[in-house]
Amino acid sequence: MAAFKEIRTKIKSVESTRKITKAMEMVAVSKMRKAQDRMRASRPYAERVRNIAGHLAEANPDYVHPFMIEHGVLRRAGLIVITTDKGLCGGMNTNVLRLVTNRMRAYAESGVAADVVAVGGKGAGFLNRFGAHVVSQVTQLGDTPHLERLIGPVKVLTDAYVQDEIDEIRLCYTHFLNTMTQEPVEEVLLPMGSETLRADRSALRRDYICEPDAQTVIDDLVTNYVEALIYRAVAENMASEQSARRMAMKAATDNAGNVIGELTLKYNKSRQASITQEITEIVSGAAAV
Repeated sequence: MAAFKEIRTKIKSVESTRKITKAMEMVAVSKMRKAQDRMRASRPYAERVRNIAGHLAEANPDYVHPFMIEHGVLRRAGLIVITTDKGLCGGMNTNVLRLVTNRMRAYAESGVAADVVAVGGKGAGFLNRFGAHVVSQVTQLGDTPHLERLIGPVKVLTDAYVQDEIDEIRLCYTHFLNTMTQEPVEEVLLPMGSETLRADRSALRRDYICEPDAQTVIDDLVTNYVEALIYRAVAENMASEQSARRMAMKAATDNAGNVIGELTLKYNKSRQASITQEITEIVSGAAAV
């Protein structure tokens, strides 16, 4: 009887876990749609800003924004690492953090120092344990990213780049391909190549009246473009998080169902064996009498 009770307890425990994972799956589905809409909405804005900045840069070739100036020898680099605040999303954070650690080891082998900005609690915790030089971090972003919370921590690296203290800034996050597939990516944020701000030549050339002057407008547009890229990366990461969590919770729910089936089969076999043994004892006793 003790074995029967233990199996029944395990079945109830797994059933409770399955209810939790099923609920988390449904919540992830609801949040995933909103996160994907937010991610898709962020793409046209960055593209539009890039085109306008490109037109102005072509019209004013004598001025080069500091973000587009290459520093030559790579002495110090910056990494913006975007992860999630919560877990239970499969190997998403593990994959992007593996990409970051490989990059940091490559820097170390080349004698390049690295400053890191951590966006997300999982990445901040890992990088502090890893011994990385975390210059700033932002966590608990919630389900909706807010640009004003991202600008401050990232500005530490961009200001250092303008002051020639950092020679390169890379952006590491999880890129959303589709609901089933997300991949870790690493992009060079600064310096921006000349092809990055190249205007869309298929569009009609536009003449802009700049107030107060073209240089000030280009500075603001390029800064807004970099901020839009960072915001888009965070939005992509959040969409990937909800999709990965949905898949992970669905797999956990399916596995819980399989475990319940195995435990139920084991329970029925044990019960049938016990009944058979009791019948055998009764028949043997009657035959002896």
